[in-house]
Amino acid sequence: HVNLVEFGGGLVLAGGSLIVSCTAAGLTSRSYNMVWYRQAPGKEREFVARISNSGDRTSYADSVTRRFTISRDNAKNTGYLQMNSLKPEDTDIYYCNAVLITTPNFSYWGQGTQVTVSS
Repeated sequence: HVNLVEFGGGLVLAGGSLIVSCTAAGLTSRSYNMVWYRQAPGKEREFVARISNSGDRTSYADSVTRRFTISRDNAKNTGYLQMNSLKPEDTDIYYCNAVLITTPNFSYWGQGTQVTVSS
């Protein structure tokens, strides 16, 4: 049974920082790439960042480049999204997504965690 559990998030003032994590139970750590998305109610889900299964390749949405950092600790089977210089427009529900290397059309989702940035 596969379960992605997210921690972190919360309320922060603009300019502040938060970190969210995603632990994947039931998956081998190097069997998936990890992707973070975010979504506000009534809006489409938006790509935020991606990290390869080994952690050596990352990519970011233009809106978060140089502010957010994606990382992972394969020994803990956990991915992280460090968010700095947060803006009110970063307010969203953040979801982690584990995309299987062998079957890229199949993935698992975390439950989502709310990030709220107040001005």
